[in-house]
Amino acid sequence: MSITPESVENLLNSSDFGDRIRGLNQLRQIEPNIAFGMLQPLITDDNTRVRYAAVSQLDTVGTIDKENSLQILRDRLFNDPEPDVQAAAADAIGGLKLVEAYEDLANVYHDTSEWLVQFSIIAALGELGEPLGFNLLEEALHSDNNLLQTAAIGSMGELGDMRAVSLLTAFADHEDWQIRYRLVQALGRLGGDEAKAVITKLVDDKFEQVANEAKNNL
Repeated sequence: MSITPESVENLLNSSDFGDRIRGLNQLRQIEPNIAFGMLQPLITDDNTRVRYAAVSQLDTVGTIDKENSLQILRDRLFNDPEPDVQAAAADAIGGLKLVEAYEDLANVYHDTSEWLVQFSIIAALGELGEPLGFNLLEEALHSDNNLLQTAAIGSMGELGDMRAVSLLTAFADHEDWQIRYRLVQALGRLGGDEAKAVITKLVDDKFEQVANEAKNNL
């Protein structure tokens, strides 16, 4: 059976949330300019999984109307009762490079107690590409949460601000090998003599994954 806007619309309007999820999955096969309008009612669905799936899709179809997407994502970032959906909104803001929302991301990062939301915000900042994000990434580097630190290291590599190199070198001896692995990737992106010296040191890391990644980045 072929997938058409009409068949997807029937699923999206179903009272069964499983049908609505299926409809959202099939919506990926519909032209984005049509899918964008069909998606919007599901953004505020009663079911968390449906809202999450709908918000996550804005990462791609949201390019059709970035101004409208910005308003939708801001609303979910601030007002959705579920951290998963707020996190998906942060991801989509980064994916769409909605730099206008940087202050919103920073405010939520400081106001929320949900580590998942904080993690998604920090992970989104590298893709967002807003230079002001450097200060928030530096703050996250000093978190006592290894996952936040890992995300911050990765985003610093993506952001490309060379001030990051001197901050990141302190993590070369971190006990968590996954942090060291991400460090090698970030320094490889950033480049320069100082970064190369740290990568060279990590070629002899006791964890094979880190050592191999260091060799690949020299």
